[in-house]
Amino acid sequence: MAMEPELRCPISTDLDGIRRLVREHAGRGGLSGEPLDNFVLAVNEAVTNVLDHGGGTGTVVGLDEPGGVTVEVADDAGLLSAAHLAAAEHGRAHTAGFGFGLWLIQHLCDQVELDQSPQGSRLRLHMDVRAAHPPQPALLVPDEQPPAPFVPRAADLAGTVLPPAEPA
Repeated sequence: MAMEPELRCPISTDLDGIRRLVREHAGRGGLSGEPLDNFVLAVNEAVTNVLDHGGGTGTVVGLDEPGGVTVEVADDAGLLSAAHLAAAEHGRAHTAGFGFGLWLIQHLCDQVELDQSPQGSRLRLHMDVRAAHPPQPALLVPDEQPPAPFVPRAADLAGTVLPPAEPA
């Protein structure tokens, strides 16, 4: 269940400012490193699409959800359709010279959903928050002995040419 919006701003040509707000919101939600960078890029693409193709007006809303971060990019004109998303997802749109941003959004985010109504289109971008630290290798239990060092056997050295011995 979504919480109250933590971020709400109108779409404008101040893309740096919007990226900063999205980065802060997503960082507070638990994203960091490459997933954070990817999410900010995806939202930037969605906002740019509203400016370039979606009538130029809309809203960015950031939601903090359990297990992830969500940003909704709404355009007031409602020009983005499910057909646009489907074409971009399957690579058909960007080969015709458009739709690369939608393709990128769908490949950077864990979930992308679109709601279209008479009030406009709302693209919902979601990124799961994964564990910050990858699993570490098992540590030796104190009473265990470390593995014996590798000592090559004659069979391991078969075919190896050794340098000549130096005179004594």
